[in-house]
Amino acid sequence: MVSLSRNLILAFLCVLLGFVCFSNAQLSDNFYGTSCRNLQTIVRNAMIQAVNREARLGASILRLFFHDCFVNGCDASILLDDTSTFTGEKNANPNRNSARGYEVIDTIKAQVESACPNVVSCADILALAARQGTVLLGGPSWAVPLGRRDARTASQSAANTQIPAPSSSLSTLLSMFSAKGLNARDMTALSGSHTIGQARCTTFRNRIYNDTNIDTQFAATRRATCPASGGDANLAPLDIQTPNRFDNNYYQNLVVRRGLLHSDQELFNGGSQDALVRSYSNNVASFRSDFAAAMVKMGNISPLTGTNGEIRTNCRAIN
Repeated sequence: MVSLSRNLILAFLCVLLGFVCFSNAQLSDNFYGTSCRNLQTIVRNAMIQAVNREARLGASILRLFFHDCFVNGCDASILLDDTSTFTGEKNANPNRNSARGYEVIDTIKAQVESACPNVVSCADILALAARQGTVLLGGPSWAVPLGRRDARTASQSAANTQIPAPSSSLSTLLSMFSAKGLNARDMTALSGSHTIGQARCTTFRNRIYNDTNIDTQFAATRRATCPASGGDANLAPLDIQTPNRFDNNYYQNLVVRRGLLHSDQELFNGGSQDALVRSYSNNVASFRSDFAAAMVKMGNISPLTGTNGEIRTNCRAIN
């Protein structure tokens, strides 16, 4: 009777937290162990070629994964092209003129389809590519649970409202990450992905001209290539020291008020995350461990599994 009661309680909790219980039960580190044995090798080799061609692509693919997972879960909806009858997420404000790396996923998908037709989802390919790009730039590795399926829908409105903006306050960041099941530590660790990659002038202009919690020399350096008007697409490294190396310089920059985005500096501005930022700035191993754990959590946001969704043959279009 006690055992039965416990089972009923667990079942009830899984109903309340349905997507968590279901998704964690469905995803598996070795999901394609027999159906596509060479999947990891294909992704790794393609990402090596891509990053060797342009190191920034490692950061771009990681950002694609983040923007995918924050909109209705990790379902490859961000990869869908707009058509005359379908509006995707590529032209949402956080993605338009900035999300990139789609062609890398196309290349991997084509190679995977050649080896294992109609088996591997675009969502899983994106998850694996994000991990591999991070590793190639010196970042940590993590086990990527697999078994996601691809969405048949997308939401431009959700992309516009659920992906944190570069102008976000700390309270907004905490709230938006919490809405996805990610706590304050996860948020601060995942923000460390800004140790690689570039940002457009339009995303940091207001900070370098109007924020007061910024190192004056750093602001002057950035103003040289980001004028008060015009030059919106001009790029600057999110981490001024090592933009193509995954390390903890991002946090060290925050401590000396050299965060490029307003939302970056919010993590070290007299608020609740100051101590953790300082800890990461002094302990790269702690940051790497927390980042890897947070990536697994993010990858578990509401995946489509079982008979939900589909396995797209072309990541840009619904079957």
